[in-house]
This record gives sequence, structure tokens and C-alpha cells, in this order.
Amino acid sequence: MKLIIPGNPMGKQRPRVTKWGTYTPEKTVEYENWVKTCYMLSNNKDKLEGAIKAEIKVYMYIPKSTSKKKRQEMLEGKIRPTKKPDVDNICKIILDSLNKLAFDDDKQVVDCWIEKWYGEDPRVELVLSEVEK
Repeated sequence: MKLIIPGNPMGKQRPRVTKWGTYTPEKTVEYENWVKTCYMLSNNKDKLEGAIKAEIKVYMYIPKSTSKKKRQEMLEGKIRPTKKPDVDNICKIILDSLNKLAFDDDKQVVDCWIEKWYGEDPRVELVLSEVEK
């Protein structure tokens, strides 16, 4: 199953605790809903079963103030993003969003591979597959 999530990649934010209770930050909820929408608009309708492998490629935007030389090096993969969001938080928000849609629960993911790159179009490319026995 392949899925492309256009837009700036986002990591899962920590829940906020106040004297009125705990809540999930609004930006996290919005991005999770965006991932769900992208999934529902794709042609992926079958739930994966059993053990799952997740391959995630994250393409980050290149800042406008970047020089032409440095920009080219970023596009060639010579310079990789070392800024936020963290790869573990990106993985968490993507997989949590797809619970009950692409699979029953993200605990089924037994193998996860994630990379951050710079690209012209910010996006997340996700490939989910059942692990062969």
C-alpha cells in the first residue's frame, strides 16, 4: 500500500496537561485528520493484517534564504535535514493516524524505516506492506 501525504511534514506533539484535564494540541489533531483524509482519498481500501513493515520518506521544504549552491546540494541529498520534526515523532503521528483505517492497530508494525530529505515539494511518502512469514 502506497500513500503520499502532501504538505509540510509534522511530528506528533506531546499531550498538554492543564488543571481542566489533558488534551491533544490542535495542530496534531489537524495533521492526523489530514493523513486520514489522504488515506481515504487514495485507492487503498484493504486493511493490512498481521505483522507490518512501514517505509517512510519525509521530504522537507528548503528555506527560501538558502543559496543556490546549498539548495542544489540539498536536492542532491548531500545535505540532509537535521531539524525538527524528529523522525520518531513523524512516525508516531503517521501510524497513529492510520489506526483502524490501514490496519487495526499500530502495534502491528514490527519494522519501520524512515528517512528525511529535502525536496521541492514537501510531503511524506509511505509504503506499508505485510511482512511475509
